[in-house]
Parts: sequence; C-alpha cells; structure tokens
Amino acid sequence: MMPMGSMMGWDGGGWGMGFGFFSMLIFWALVIVAVVAVIRWVGPAGGAGRPFGAGDRSLEILRERYARGEIGREEFDAKRRDLGV
Repeated sequence: MMPMGSMMGWDGGGWGMGFGFFSMLIFWALVIVAVVAVIRWVGPAGGAGRPFGAGDRSLEILRERYARGEIGREEFDAKRRDLGV
C-alpha cells in the first residue's frame, strides 16, 4: 500500500510542484522569444524604423552627392559612419 501524500509511489517532497513552475516559466519564455522573433522577422529591419534595404539606397545617394561635389570628403565619411557602413 502506498503512503498518503505520494502519487504513483513517488513522494517528491514538493519537487513536482517546483518542476511544474519551472516548466511553465520555460514555456512562457519560449513563447515570448518566438513572438519577438516573428515581430522582428516581419517588421522593419535594423530596429531603426527603416525598411529593409534602405541603408543601401542611403549610401547610394550619399555617394552620388559626393560625386557631384555637393559634400566634401569629411562630411561623406561622417555620414557614412552614421549610416553604419
């Protein structure tokens, strides 16, 4: 006969409840990570609110302005660094 308080012959001494809490914690952490990953995948790239590929077009415009002589070398370098290129 099994002692009172044990389930299926195993008396975890409270470990079962702790494991359940830990499992739920991991479950919700994975759900949150998945939601954030989907939002980042679907949303704008880079986290700066720019659409995907906008950095390439920005650099192209910057190069055109430099080639036309609208901006100097120092300004070109500074703006290129600002774009993260």
